[in-house]
Amino acid sequence: MPDRSPHDRLLIIGSRGSPLALAQSVMVRDALMARHPGLQVEIQTIKTSGDRIQDRTLSEVGGKGLFTKEIEEALLARTIDLAVHSMKDMPTVLPPGLELVAFLEREDPRDALIGPGIQSLAGLPAGTVVGTASLRRQAQVLCRRPDLTVVPLRGNVQTRLAKLERGEVGVTLLALAGLKRLGMAERADVVLEPDEMLPAVAQGVVGIEIRSDDAVTRALVEPLNHGATEIVLRAERALLAALDGSCRTPIAGLAVHDGSGGLSLKAAIYATDGHAFVETVRLGHIDDASAMGQDAAAELRARASFAFAG
Repeated sequence: MPDRSPHDRLLIIGSRGSPLALAQSVMVRDALMARHPGLQVEIQTIKTSGDRIQDRTLSEVGGKGLFTKEIEEALLARTIDLAVHSMKDMPTVLPPGLELVAFLEREDPRDALIGPGIQSLAGLPAGTVVGTASLRRQAQVLCRRPDLTVVPLRGNVQTRLAKLERGEVGVTLLALAGLKRLGMAERADVVLEPDEMLPAVAQGVVGIEIRSDDAVTRALVEPLNHGATEIVLRAERALLAALDGSCRTPIAGLAVHDGSGGLSLKAAIYATDGHAFVETVRLGHIDDASAMGQDAAAELRARASFAFAG
C-alpha cells in the first residue's frame, strides 16, 4: 500500500485500551493536531496479550513484549499508522521494519507508595502485604524491608487501586507519571525518591513507533520528539539491552540530563527476593549516553553473579 500524502490521509494511532494508555494516545493525538492543523487523527484500541492475561505475572508468561505484540502486528499490517507506547514496556529489540522515532517529554519517573495512613516505606508495620506485579519493585521493597510480604497484583491503575480499597493488599506501588497523566496525582500517599526506589528503565516516557518505510508519518511525528528525553532514554535502554533485560530480571536505571551537556546514570540489578543487589553510577557527556549505559551494564554483569548464575 503506497504512503498517502499528509493532506489526504487519516492518521490512525494504535493504543492499548487501558485508561492510561488512552490518555497517553490522546496526548500524542492532540500534539499532532496542534502541530499540523487540519490533520485528522483517530485512536484505535487494540487488546494485547498483556491485557488479556491477568492471572499471572509478566515474568511467568513472556515479559515486556506482551504489551506490544498485537499493536506492532497491526502496524506491520498497515491497519494503523503509528503506535503509542509506555517506553518502560518496550523490548530493546524491535521487529524488523519498525522503529521508534519520537519521545514526548518525560513525566516524573518516580514511584508512588499508596495505602491508607502510610507515611513512608520504612514506617510500614512488619508483615504488611505489598501488592505489585513488578519484580523490580518487589526486589527493592524486600531489599529494604525483608519483613514485608510481597504478592502479585496485576491490572491497570484503576483495577489495582480497587483491589487496594477492597483490602486485598495493604499497600501498592504505582508510577507517579501514570497517576499524573490520569489526573490522579493526589492518590500518591508517598513519593519515593530514586535513592529509595530506583525507577524502571524509561519510566515516565511515552514513545511513538512507526514503520521504517513510512516517510509521511515520520515527517508528521518527528517534530514531537523531546531531545533531552531521547538522550536519557538512549543511556537507559543501552543499559537494558546490554543486560538482556526483561521482566524476569529486576533491573532499574535512571539517567538525568543536567541541561548543559552533562549526563548522570544510576543503575542497579537485584536478586528477586531482595537478598542482594549491585548498583553503580556513571557521569559523562550526553554524546556518550549509549556508551555509559553499556559500561554500567558491563560492571553490573561482572559483579551481580546472583543474577546471571547458570
